Amino acid sequence: MVSNLTQVQSTPKTSFSKGAIAPLNPFPSRTSTATATVLGAGAWGSALATLLRRNGHDVRVWSRRSNETLEEAIAGVDVIVSAIPMKGVSATVEALQEFTLPANMLVVTATKGLDPNTAETPSQIWQQAFPEHPVVVLSGPNLSKEIQQGLPAASVAASTSPQAAEEVQKLFSSDAFRVYTNDDPLGTELGGTLKNVIAIAAGICDGLELGTNAKAALISRALAEMVRVGLHFGAKAETFCGLSGLGDLLATCDGPLSRNYRVGQGLATGKSLTQVLEDLKSTAEGVNTTQVLMGIAQENQLDLPIARCVYSVIRGKVSPQRAVEGLMGRELTAE
Repeated sequence: MVSNLTQVQSTPKTSFSKGAIAPLNPFPSRTSTATATVLGAGAWGSALATLLRRNGHDVRVWSRRSNETLEEAIAGVDVIVSAIPMKGVSATVEALQEFTLPANMLVVTATKGLDPNTAETPSQIWQQAFPEHPVVVLSGPNLSKEIQQGLPAASVAASTSPQAAEEVQKLFSSDAFRVYTNDDPLGTELGGTLKNVIAIAAGICDGLELGTNAKAALISRALAEMVRVGLHFGAKAETFCGLSGLGDLLATCDGPLSRNYRVGQGLATGKSLTQVLEDLKSTAEGVNTTQVLMGIAQENQLDLPIARCVYSVIRGKVSPQRAVEGLMGRELTAE
């Protein structure tokens, strides 16, 4: 599943490839009003649609339950915003390849996860399928409920095409939603993806009532693990100290607005993963990400003790209490 992780980006099927994607052709600036289709009608997709509508853009929302076809949904649009769960990304992209996309259509991916079969990130899947279209990663500490309420928030638009990143910045920015740009889409994407694993650990920490000191230590050491993964695959360390890394990590580990946090809380009470997910009634990307991440860690000999403990707990191999004991009992090292 992860044997191709260290191949170069030019190889057709890479995952977490080292090095950046070559910059695309210059992306023409659009008018102030755009037509956009949001793929995914869940909480995050709905929040993104709300942001675009507040800025005066013409927005359509498509999901598998929509009355219109996928082809109808993207006809004549300037921007596709993908907010579908990770498990549906590959199938949706494959379906879109049957159609001719409008020239210079911009693709924004806001999905946080790893493909369960290839370990690819969402932007890698999109970029390989549509190499002629700019792909921008949108990620940050953006809890859907607060976005819908109009509370202040910030995010990152990341792309190897500066023009494309700036277009997304303009599309989404408002008085209540501030968007920054950067040129590290992989690091931005990994920050938003890996923090879901740590959110499960934070939920366990609070569920076991381990205290503020423990949670602060957990988040600090978890950030070190995230940077370790990112650097191994060519991302920039500083990206993980920004909104899409530390920012998203803090927001997702803060409390029950995070689905992954609630998974950890449920596991801490002694429930099985199956029971927890049935109670949740929505997708918690951290569960799949944890399992894919462990394959990556083993393949590349990455030391990720916190992620490994989360994996052991969700697999039912150890209790949350024993996992904490294992972390605290590890060999002493330098920070």
